[in-house]
Amino acid sequence: MSDAQSPSSKPSARQPAPASGPAAGARIIAITSGKGGVGKTFVSANLAAALTRRGQRVLVLDADLGLANLDVVLNLHPKITLHDVFTGKATLDEAVIAAPGGFSVVLAGSGMVEYSRLTPEVRNQFLSVIETLTPRFDVILLDTGAGISDVVLFSVSLASEVMIVATPEPTSLTDAYAAIKVLAVQQKRQHVRFVVNQAARPGDGRAITSQLQQVLDRFVSSASGKPVRLMHMGDIPVDPTVREAVMRRQLLLLQTPGCPAALAVSQLAGKVEEALLQRT
Repeated sequence: MSDAQSPSSKPSARQPAPASGPAAGARIIAITSGKGGVGKTFVSANLAAALTRRGQRVLVLDADLGLANLDVVLNLHPKITLHDVFTGKATLDEAVIAAPGGFSVVLAGSGMVEYSRLTPEVRNQFLSVIETLTPRFDVILLDTGAGISDVVLFSVSLASEVMIVATPEPTSLTDAYAAIKVLAVQQKRQHVRFVVNQAARPGDGRAITSQLQQVLDRFVSSASGKPVRLMHMGDIPVDPTVREAVMRRQLLLLQTPGCPAALAVSQLAGKVEEALLQRT
C-alpha cells in the first residue's frame, strides 16, 4: 500500500471542489469504498435499519448513479427513481419510499450512461435533492459508488462524515488507501471512519486500520498538509448468514438479528450515533 504502488491515488484535475451542504437538519454520512464488491450497500442498508431501531429518522439515498443496486438488496421494485426526479417526470416526495426496517429510501435507476460523469445539471439536481431532504430526517446515508470518479467524489463532498468500507484483501485496502488520499488532498478531510467487512478474526480490523494509518502518516499527511486520522468503527465478521440474506434480498437485521454480523452492525450503529451526538 505504498504510495508508489497506488497510481490510482493520484487525484484527477477534473474532480470538483467540495460542495457545502445545508447547515441544519440531518447529519449526512457518505458510505463509500475504494473498490466495488466489498459490501458497501449491505452496510448502508443494515446500518440504516439499526439506526432506525435506535430511534433515528433515517433515509438512505442511492448515490451510485447509473449502477444502483440498493433496490436489489432491499427487494424493492420502485416505480419512481431519482432519474425520474432529475428529468422532471416525478416529484422528490414521490421518490421517497418506505423500506423494510422502517427507514426511508430514494432509489436511483441503473444503467443510466448520462450519470457516469459529473455535469453541471447532475451536480445542481443532486444538491437540490439533498437540500430538500435534509430538514426531514435525523440521518441521511449516501450509498455512493465505489472509486474516485467525479460523481462519487461530489456525492461524498456533500457529507459531513465519510465512512470507508473495505475488506482485508490487499486490492480492497490498496484502493481504500487511494480513496482516502484523494479525500484528504482534495476535500481536506482530516477524519475518515473505517469499517472492515468480512473480518476473519476478532481484532483483524483494528490491526488493519493501524497498518493503514501508518501508510497514511507517511505519505498522505505530507501531500495534504494535515494529518489524516483513520477512525476504526468496527469489524463485521465473516458470517454465512450474510450471503443467505443477500441472496434472499432481505435485511440481515430482520432475518437473523442475533447472528454475529448483525450484532456487529448494531454495535456500529451505536458508535455512529455516539459520534453524531458528539459533533452536534
